[in-house]
Amino acid sequence: MTENFSLEDLKQKFNNSKSFRISSIALGAVVVFILGFLSYRQFMWKPENEKSKGSYYVALNAVQNEKLNTAAADTGKASAQNDPIKKLQSSVKKYDGKIGGEVSKYLLATQYMRKGKFKEALTLLENVSVEDTYVSAMVIGLQADCHSELKDFDRAYSLYQEAALKNENDFTSPMYLYKAGIHAEKLNKSKEAKSCYEKIAVQYPKSFFAKEKGLDAYIARTSN
Repeated sequence: MTENFSLEDLKQKFNNSKSFRISSIALGAVVVFILGFLSYRQFMWKPENEKSKGSYYVALNAVQNEKLNTAAADTGKASAQNDPIKKLQSSVKKYDGKIGGEVSKYLLATQYMRKGKFKEALTLLENVSVEDTYVSAMVIGLQADCHSELKDFDRAYSLYQEAALKNENDFTSPMYLYKAGIHAEKLNKSKEAKSCYEKIAVQYPKSFFAKEKGLDAYIARTSN
């Protein structure tokens, strides 16, 4: 469904910062789903990383079972053994610099974001090193999400622009251009916001954000 926001709606979204929290969590969930394939594809020929990947997969399984862990916590039966954060922290500490440790940093950051620990998530994300096209852009994008949640909209805007340019592609680039445009409006930078929306329409016309976000309304709003 096409989504159109009035300027007042936009301001309200930023005051609550709710939409960015939701998008951060949703993005983290997507990455949990695809990271296994991406990391295997990229690093399967590097034997020195095999052991670290084993640790990462254990942690990933814990993340995927997070709802069960939450239910256990509600009944008082949760334990550190079933806590995805504990498992990820262990993997980060043991395999820092290996693919298992780097992926674990990313996943741990998304877990912190889900719990509203955006400063802790930032510390991890600023030290994640991955080479994959999509994930490397997402690392920067999630840093921007954290800054947005912390009300540092200027820094968020800058990082969204950086994420959009990182390994340009039809998935992450339009997504982060859109977020950059939203933040530019928050900062009263109408010209910059319009430029972001126009880039999506021209450079990524087949993307979700070009087709479903009603960019004409955004462009018109920022043309005044």
